[in-house]
Amino acid sequence: MSAPEDITRSAEHPHELGLSPLVSVSIMTPPIPTAPSKVFDEPMNPGEFPEDMHPPENFAMVCPYIYRSGMPKKRNYPFLKKLRLKSILTLILEEYPQQNQIFLSHNGIRLFQFGVAGNKEPFADIPEDVMCEALVTLMDRRNHPILIHCNKGKHRTGCLVGCLRKLQEWSNTSIFDEYRRYSAPKSRSMDQQFIELFDVRPVLNKIDYCHLPHWPTISDSAPYVRRHRIEHGCDNGGDEADATR
Repeated sequence: MSAPEDITRSAEHPHELGLSPLVSVSIMTPPIPTAPSKVFDEPMNPGEFPEDMHPPENFAMVCPYIYRSGMPKKRNYPFLKKLRLKSILTLILEEYPQQNQIFLSHNGIRLFQFGVAGNKEPFADIPEDVMCEALVTLMDRRNHPILIHCNKGKHRTGCLVGCLRKLQEWSNTSIFDEYRRYSAPKSRSMDQQFIELFDVRPVLNKIDYCHLPHWPTISDSAPYVRRHRIEHGCDNGGDEADATR
């Protein structure tokens, strides 16, 4: 197989995009697959999951078609193939591992990289603008199924998932309980403060209401969703086919 074309687009000067200087953003679009893939929600036989299949560290389902974990490694590739991922969203600042890039390219998986520094006192804060852009990506079902990860799947991933839970109208108690479950034994008070103070309004102003996930708390029954769908002439029926391969 010939080497994939380099189609990574990065923001070398984040301030030109209105982003924090602590943010590194890139998007890698895979080549179009030459053959159709199996539909995501087609039933799978138990025999399709060998005993030696290993999920990435801290792997879990966040909600339908959205998963979280630590950095995938080579031994995790067979497991990830079973998820029929359409996208991966990473929060690491470093260049994405070449081995993983090759895996994504061979499997038609798009990479969204919203690199941020860890939320450690007193030197670095997670920038709200990059979290906003990452949430806009998560809220577009055309990117699903999608995997969120940082290095360990604990703090930065926990912050993004916590902000997503605010959009899903979870209580702070439930959000922090989930955050601590995955970040233990080194939960960060600064992360929990970031989640608590995060303003979801910029996200609501940027998301594509025509391609929202079909979640009970983000549905046509929500007044702001119904209003924006009407304003943009969206088909309220939607189609789960957007979330399949």
